Parts: sequence; C-alpha cells; structure tokens
Amino acid sequence: MPLTHTATALPPRQTSPAEERHATELAFLAAHDEGPRPPGWLLTPRSVITFVCGSAGDPLRLPEPHETLPRQLVIAPKFVGERALVERCVVTLAGERGLLLVGEPGTAKSLLSELLSAAVCGTSALTVQGTAGTTEDALRYGWNYALLLAQGPTPQALVDSPVLSAMRSGRVARVEEITRCLPEVQDALVSILSDRRMSVPELSGTAEAQVAAAAGFTVIATANLRDRGVSEMSAALKRRFNFETVHPIPDVEAETALVKRQAVAAVERAGAAFAVDDAVLDVLVTVFRDLRAGRSAEGWDVERPGTVMSTAEAVQVAVSLGVSAAYLPAGDGLDLVPGHLLGVVRKDDPGDHARLLGYWDGPVRRRAEDGSPTWRRLWDLRENLR
Repeated sequence: MPLTHTATALPPRQTSPAEERHATELAFLAAHDEGPRPPGWLLTPRSVITFVCGSAGDPLRLPEPHETLPRQLVIAPKFVGERALVERCVVTLAGERGLLLVGEPGTAKSLLSELLSAAVCGTSALTVQGTAGTTEDALRYGWNYALLLAQGPTPQALVDSPVLSAMRSGRVARVEEITRCLPEVQDALVSILSDRRMSVPELSGTAEAQVAAAAGFTVIATANLRDRGVSEMSAALKRRFNFETVHPIPDVEAETALVKRQAVAAVERAGAAFAVDDAVLDVLVTVFRDLRAGRSAEGWDVERPGTVMSTAEAVQVAVSLGVSAAYLPAGDGLDLVPGHLLGVVRKDDPGDHARLLGYWDGPVRRRAEDGSPTWRRLWDLRENLR
C-alpha cells in the first residue's frame, strides 16, 4: 500500500506537557479549592501538593455542580517520593524564592519541576535546557536581527528568553541541568533572583530599559549530583536558591508499580499491548535496586557500578522488553534481561561489566541456590553477559 500524507492532519504526539495531560485535574482542583492563593498562582498551595502527590485514592467533590467538570474526581499521584519534599518545594515557590532540585540522574527531578510549574502557573513551557553551549541570551534576551538592522534596538526587536517571559507574566521559569551551563551564564540569574529586575542596556532611556518581575515569578532549576564538578555554581547563586534533594524511590513495591505504569504507557504509545510478566519486572527492579544501593535486600554486599542504575533506566529496559515481546516474540522475556543490563552498565565505565558479572556470581547465584526458579533461570543466562 503506498504511503499517503494528509497536509492538514497533524501526526499524534509522543507526549504532551503536564498542563495538557492533566488539564481536567488542574481545572477540577482550581474549582474545588477556592482558598487563598499566592499572587499569580492558579491553585492554592494545598491543591498544588494534591495535584503532585494525589488524593490518596479518595475522591474529591466540588462544592457546586460544574458545567464541564465531573462532580467528583480522584487525583492520581504523579510523583513517587516524599510528600514532605513536595510540601517544602511548594512553600519555597510560594515565597517567590528560587528552587533547586538536586539528585542522582533519573530521580524524576525534571518531572517534579514540570508538575510544579504546570500547577502553579499553568505552563511548564518556559524552559531553558542547560548545556555547555547555552549562552547568556537563553537566560536574558536576544534580538530579531532583521528588525535590529532596520530599526535599531527597539522593544519590538527584543526577543524574550523563557526567563524574561516568565518575569513579565509572573510565571515559573525552569532551568534544566543548570550545572551544565558555564559559570558566567549561570551568574546571569544572580541579579534576576535578587533584584527581581532585568536590565536591557540597549534600550537605555526608554521605559523598557528595566523589566520588573511580576508577582508570582520564580525559577525552578535542576542539577545532577554527577555533574557537580562540571560547572560549579557560585556561592552568590547558591544563596539565591533553596536546595532540595530528590532521592531514589525507597519502597520496592512503589518503584515496581512506577516502572510498570510508565512502561505500559510507552509500549501502548508504540502501538502494542504490554505483555511482560510481573515476575520479570520484579527481577528487573530488584537488580537495579541492588546495584544502585551496593547491597542486596538480603544484606549481601554488591559492588556498585559507576553508571547510574536509576528508575528511569529501569523503565527504559522494561519498555524494551515490552516492545520486544510485542513485535519480536521469541521465548521468555527474562532471556533478554542480561543483554539489556549490559547496555545500561557499559555506558560509562568498562569495569562495570566485571561488576555486573560479580553481581551474577553473588546475589543471583545465591538466590538460585535458595530454590527460586526465576533466579535459577537468570543464573543460567550468565553466559549472555560475555
């Protein structure tokens, strides 16, 4: 069958921002809790916490019927972590102070940043992705050079950065991987977070030479602990943020449920049903947790690999297993686990291959000897690690 293309039809998107994915919940919470809000906030701080952490399975009920919203709704949890952490983050934002989320890669810092931004101001799109190539313009402003040449430096020729847009509208700006930016680029935020103004010297003498932040403006930044030494933040910039550490998920059942939930969604987006046994997912999550902690659930010492054995990596392996089961079915999904684990541990340190073999010779073998058929099968697959 020949391929066809419809000019007016847009292809389905792989994912949507949080404010679109959870639009009904956000609208419901805005109508449900009419309590006081910080300036510029769409939801009360209490409702922001409920949006992120969920309503614990209990349905919330609107005080009055609504034309377009259900009368009651269960708010699903979206971030698996400590509620106290989320509460501290919300308090920081309500005080219009910068929030810096730090932690190991794959601990859902960006997801938490996105959820908080969507709940507080209705958009998570005012985002700067930090890289070694990020320039100061990405945090301040740029120019439309065609207008600049034609008119000179005018307000019409000014191109707002996401941070400047957030300042003008009183919203949350997000800076991802801030420590990947060069120090001189990071320090563009110092005066913004302290003075709550941005100077535009090129417009000196006009009303646009100073842009004052509207009420509600603040910044959420993220940083990986593994990148701490890449571009160390200055002491001046650190003082303008409240630091909150996002830890790996402590509960094995919660992590397994999260891995399955996200893997199911990803495989369904790939056009297939998720058909990986729960026993395989249990083994997968257990391996990741053992290697991440350097100790098995039984208390056996494990040599930790240099690479990050994060929940996000476990999700990607589960997705790969699900896609393989759907489109390339061949035997037990457990047979594919060693190969995918090799793909994870070989990313950074070649010595991690030997550490993975050591894990097989330790906890995997001991569990097999204890009579577990699943771990016995995994032990028999050791040759797939060579």
